[in-house]
Amino acid sequence: MSMQKLTGALGVLVLLSACSAGPNFKTPAPLRVDAYTSKNEAVPFVRRIELGKRIETDWWALFASKALNGVVRQVVDNNNDLTSAKETLAQAEEAVKAESGNLLPQASLGAIAGRQKYGAALFGPANFSIPPFTYYELGPSVSWTPDFFGGEHRAVERQQALANYQAHEVDAMYVTLTGDTVAAALDMAAANAEMAALGKVIAEDKTIRQLVQSAYEAGSATKMDILSAQSQLNSDQAMLPSLKQRLSISRHALSIFVGKAPANWVPPDFQLSDFTLPQALPVSLPSELVKKRPDILAAEANLHAASAGVGVATANLYPQLTLSANMMQEALTPAGLFSLTNNAWSLAAGLSAPIFNGGTLSAQKRGAEHAYRASLAQYRQTILVAFRQVADALTSLAHDDEEIVTMTNAVNTASASLDLSRASYQAGAIGLLQTQDVQRTEAKVQLDMIRAQHARDLDCVRLFVALGGSPINPAIQHLP
Repeated sequence: MSMQKLTGALGVLVLLSACSAGPNFKTPAPLRVDAYTSKNEAVPFVRRIELGKRIETDWWALFASKALNGVVRQVVDNNNDLTSAKETLAQAEEAVKAESGNLLPQASLGAIAGRQKYGAALFGPANFSIPPFTYYELGPSVSWTPDFFGGEHRAVERQQALANYQAHEVDAMYVTLTGDTVAAALDMAAANAEMAALGKVIAEDKTIRQLVQSAYEAGSATKMDILSAQSQLNSDQAMLPSLKQRLSISRHALSIFVGKAPANWVPPDFQLSDFTLPQALPVSLPSELVKKRPDILAAEANLHAASAGVGVATANLYPQLTLSANMMQEALTPAGLFSLTNNAWSLAAGLSAPIFNGGTLSAQKRGAEHAYRASLAQYRQTILVAFRQVADALTSLAHDDEEIVTMTNAVNTASASLDLSRASYQAGAIGLLQTQDVQRTEAKVQLDMIRAQHARDLDCVRLFVALGGSPINPAIQHLP
């Protein structure tokens, strides 16, 4: 065969191997959704919702807390779960390179040294025998299976989609981790504030109990009054251990987030005054959320991998051609390996095609198609769950606004009642016991206000997380 014909034949093989079986992946058409909530549902009114605006910075920076920013930075740099996810991504990227290598010819160098003796039966009736001998072989071999029907190209495509899936999983881990960190810091601040407010309530309880005891000794109160005051004190004191435990849990969680044991690292002592909620909340459009939220992108990558899997299973139904060649030096002494007369070579082409396999290959193709449809349903469900989470966060913030307005009115009423009772006490119209009781009520209202504010703060965090968090700095997507 002339060199021109050989080159032409190889060119045809290369063109044929560029074909790919199975469907070419296309992102499914998005759902037509213009808003997250229905028109008759409540929306936040204390803070402005900027629909269609993307988060341009780290969303937790909107809380204006330097201490929080520092802790989040430590978490991103040192968290073991995030490091593990990045290493898994690096592993997936290497798997793509390994799979891609199967598209190229495979070459190897082999060497053999052995001793052999043939039996007399080898030469039949001639009754001829060869004495034992030592032999040596050395040379390269090359093999290539042209990817005529695109099975290997689809395998590479599938592996790349899986690597993309893992990259989005790193992003999802980043969003979840930063959200959990901010939530733990806010919970610590709320626990500190609630303990301070509860301390005031308990102090009022003790004062009231002492006043009732004095009244009892003066004959103007009953034993039942003393027991009632003591019962109220015990009830409020019983709330304190759970708040202390909340504080400890938040501290321990932050320690683990930064990759430290709770005994070796203590987070800043966050206070509610350390945080300032943004007056405007950027909320991306539903059409943008689908292109941004990591779990949706991961589901899309998983769908892409399933689509490529259909191509792999389809290509397995077709024949495969394998080309091989080797060139060997064969000799009976090591020195003979360098003689041109001992050169041997071979060229071969092998074709294999499935004829009967008990329906295995067809079943594998149908199974791949079912896997694709299952991934498609999961992709659509992931989008719906994302829309629901954003809607939940928005309506929760709306209801938080309503509750805080009500609690603000309650705080103002309680403060006015306290001022009035103090004036009445100074005028001699009421006793000290009634004044202390009003003061205790005002302290309890303040405690309820702190809880309402904390719920609003957490719902704000949930909104940012549901929107997919902030854009991840490319420098932290991959390990150096």
